[in-house]
Amino acid sequence: MTASTPKSAAASSKTSTRKTPATKAKTTKPNIVAKKPPKATPTPKVVSISDPVVSEPDMRKKELIDLAAARSGTKRKDAKPTVEAVLAILGEAIADGRELNLQPFGKLRINRAEEKPNGRVIICKLRQSNAAKTPKEPVSPTAK
Repeated sequence: MTASTPKSAAASSKTSTRKTPATKAKTTKPNIVAKKPPKATPTPKVVSISDPVVSEPDMRKKELIDLAAARSGTKRKDAKPTVEAVLAILGEAIADGRELNLQPFGKLRINRAEEKPNGRVIICKLRQSNAAKTPKEPVSPTAK
């Protein structure tokens, strides 16, 4: 048994010596890296310069009622029920998925709606004509 042990050790050493020269005998190709010409860095171009848009605070129902009363020439207490009724009608129409075409407000089309745990999210598109975008110039009390 002692004789077989040295043979297996010799056999394992022979196999290891045989593999080692074979792996070293492989030639590797030298790494040739082709030099690329340096890329020119692009210069940024400003397409258009626009002024920052500063939005005004949200319009609340109280402000809407005040503006409607001032524009119609009625008292606030008379305009309030009418404005609240109009807002309720608009809310119900949007909830039903109806399109609104109310000029000069614009045309409102619902793209999609999604139910959330705390309410309903409605994504819509509002298209206004150019006439609605330009504000009317205020009439000064001295000019007649």
